[in-house]
Amino acid sequence: MWSPCVACATTIPFFERGLVVVNEQSHPYDSLDELTNRLADIRSNVYCIDPVTNRQTAPITAGNLLDQIANRDTIELIQHGEFESHLQPIVHLDTGERFGYEALLRSRNDISPGQLFQAANRFGLHSKLDQRARAEAIKATYHAVLPHEKTFINFLPSTIYNPDYCLQHTFEVIDRYDLSPDRFIFEVVETEKVQDVAHLQHVFSTYKKRGMKVALDDVGAGFSTLDMLKRLEPDYVKIDRSYISFCDQDAEKRAFLKNVRQLTRTMGITLLAEGIERAEEVDVCRELGFDLAQGYYFGKPAPYAL
Repeated sequence: MWSPCVACATTIPFFERGLVVVNEQSHPYDSLDELTNRLADIRSNVYCIDPVTNRQTAPITAGNLLDQIANRDTIELIQHGEFESHLQPIVHLDTGERFGYEALLRSRNDISPGQLFQAANRFGLHSKLDQRARAEAIKATYHAVLPHEKTFINFLPSTIYNPDYCLQHTFEVIDRYDLSPDRFIFEVVETEKVQDVAHLQHVFSTYKKRGMKVALDDVGAGFSTLDMLKRLEPDYVKIDRSYISFCDQDAEKRAFLKNVRQLTRTMGITLLAEGIERAEEVDVCRELGFDLAQGYYFGKPAPYAL
């Protein structure tokens, strides 16, 4: 048996009716509008209680509770709303055949992924949202990705506090759909901002022990050093789109891409160019020996139901 990850299980309850506790004194309210008016002039910590279930919120400042109430639709979406994964194709550069897809989280009410993750981070729900995104990607793989194709799934290292516990939900979803672990490649979002390399090593190791592959996303000149790649030992490296865009017209970009190709080849790392939008960029990456590519040139993310 494993213990659930407390961070991933975090929820923010909203009691439409209940008691708000201010300075150890309880005040009843009959609607969130009434609660909002009551909190307007309070500066101390408060918490709410549902008198029927005796559930209560965490003690926070009145201002933070007001912020949560004002954004409760987005918070409820993150916690309980409907999501889906859109799939963007990834192809072999030498043959043009499809290698697999990257799964990208989308909500069904047109809130952008950026807005969702900003809100999740703001209200302490980023682990919850990241976990739900991984689950939706696995579901999409079951329904739409062929058995010989791979699925790239994004994750934020900062949301995985203890890989031995926090990733168990992801592994359970894979087992529930009876999918082979080697169909999945988990890629770090915002590679350049990774600070705790030892923690990321632990996360990578946990994925690999379960038979999955790992990737570094958005790799640029500041991260692609021999020492860092040796420490993390990724199976795949994705090159930041800023180095791909119009690389056919920029000698410095081509020199960087050539150096990365030589470095990753010696380490047995599969190299992927992302953000390709023009045939000229395809030609450069193919000539340099890149393995894989994705971008609007090959296809935009689309609902897997299509």
